[in-house]
Amino acid sequence: MLRWIIQITFILIGGTLGLLFLPQLYELIHLSSSPWINNPYVSILIGALMLYVLALLMTKPLIDFMKWLEDKLLKAPIGDLLFGTLGLIIGLSVAFLLNFAVDSIQLPVINSILPILLTVVLGYLGFQVGFKKRDELIQLFTSAKAPTKRKASDGGVSGEHIASVKILDTSVIIDGRIADISTTGFLEGTLVVPQFVLTELQHIADSSDTLKRTRGRRGLDILKKLQTERASAVTIVDDDFDDVQEVDLKLVRLAKKIGGLVVTNDFNLNKVCDLHNVAVLNINDLANAVKPVVIPGEEMHVVVIKDGKEQNQGVAYLDDGTMIVVEDGKKFIGQAIDVVVTSVLQTSAGRMIFAKSK
Repeated sequence: MLRWIIQITFILIGGTLGLLFLPQLYELIHLSSSPWINNPYVSILIGALMLYVLALLMTKPLIDFMKWLEDKLLKAPIGDLLFGTLGLIIGLSVAFLLNFAVDSIQLPVINSILPILLTVVLGYLGFQVGFKKRDELIQLFTSAKAPTKRKASDGGVSGEHIASVKILDTSVIIDGRIADISTTGFLEGTLVVPQFVLTELQHIADSSDTLKRTRGRRGLDILKKLQTERASAVTIVDDDFDDVQEVDLKLVRLAKKIGGLVVTNDFNLNKVCDLHNVAVLNINDLANAVKPVVIPGEEMHVVVIKDGKEQNQGVAYLDDGTMIVVEDGKKFIGQAIDVVVTSVLQTSAGRMIFAKSK
């Protein structure tokens, strides 16, 4: 169908060009005296035939180009197209206004060439500015609408958005605790799973490594559980950023674009989000917050199971997985002993307790 449309378009354009320009060509080559050559229908037929021959050569490259362009447009996020088109319209409008000033210049060459250059250059610049500055424009409009809801620690994301949109990364899906937290009702709003995260999860599930394959399939099961048991929506979005390869940076870009926050248990992603002023919910921070409080001087009963990194250190674990480093505990490996807490180190990566034998 597309092939026929292109060929018919070429024929119509050829007939029009033949009617407009072939009579002038006849005069140049002294053929205008012939009665049949001056017939306008002959000129239309000759022009149509010439461009039909050209269409036979150009149809396939044009179809390939149009399919490539269609594929690029379908893959591009709607926000990119919207702001790019808006910038293009502004650029063309500025070029249109400047053309009035150009018309006042009484130079034939400038009057014919400069308007075309202004239209092409300003249209291109407008599209590029609208396309590449979309995140800043979104933040500008968002901050202008709700300045009282901004939180300094969240990099300007409004409280309403924080409560409503939460973007899950691969690590928190594989971890699995997100499903239990969701069941308790502490995680409100809409959970968003980007398509590029789902693709990464599928690659992990198809891995040749048994452990990775198991973790990937567990992540897919967790997503299915969230969709089935969660009261509010779990949405899969197709937004992608072809100019960025790293999934972490894509998550940051998406969070800025839709005004949401990132849910993760990846310590490094947490730091990247902090650098980009994107709000984060870290599952490890939540787990650490609900752990029993341990203070220096408190006594505990633990089993030393292995030696530590430093000399004569022993390592024990609480039921929740918290590591306890026991000074001079190497000699107690395999024994249950009473220890006294000396200090506690708390980070987003986890909690570590230092103790000594009683």
